[in-house]
Amino acid sequence: MSDKIKIILAEDELALAQIIKESLETRNFQVMHCKDGEEASVEFLKNKPAILVLDVMMPKKDGFTLAKEIRKIDKKIPIIFLTAKSQTQDVVDGFNFGGNDYLKKPFSMEELIVRIHALLGRISNDNKEENLSIGSYTFNLTKQILSHSETVISLTHREASLLYLLIENRNEILDRSIVLKKIWGDDDFFNGRSMDVFITKLRKKLSLDTNIQIINIRNQGYKLID
Repeated sequence: MSDKIKIILAEDELALAQIIKESLETRNFQVMHCKDGEEASVEFLKNKPAILVLDVMMPKKDGFTLAKEIRKIDKKIPIIFLTAKSQTQDVVDGFNFGGNDYLKKPFSMEELIVRIHALLGRISNDNKEENLSIGSYTFNLTKQILSHSETVISLTHREASLLYLLIENRNEILDRSIVLKKIWGDDDFFNGRSMDVFITKLRKKLSLDTNIQIINIRNQGYKLID
């Protein structure tokens, strides 16, 4: 059991939860199913998982509230939201509350598994520098931190992955579709909205150096200038 990847699944639809649980357990996951947000909160503190899959609409405590509370304790653990909601603002809210990905119901198990592995994965560090310079910042991909003078800023895995690609392609257009497929696994509309949110977050975290810009190249992608 010790070599299995621990995952908390918070889902109040028991039939769906059972399907997800059984599917993940055949793929080397140890699934801790919780039927509501409060139970998931207790389970998170008791058994530190590698990733959380949270339904948004749950009794006692909804997924957004739970994610916000978890982010106060752990800023890096990957969180995927499962929801029937599909409005653009719901997607934006999900990421603002600390989510890393957003999967609309109904979904295929293969899609969920691909997204879980994408979040758990790490960009290969072969032949890559430990520290990268960006303007007056130092970026450590492995530790997922940005340093500026005495200020240290923690990044999520997805923020770090996106920033790394921007740095590697600085002063060039980073193709939107390629990034979405590489980091999000799909270049659909909702993942595109997610990427826009993460770009906004990176701009804020890089704002201590006014020379750094992440420019939106309409219908193409983004360009990092420092």
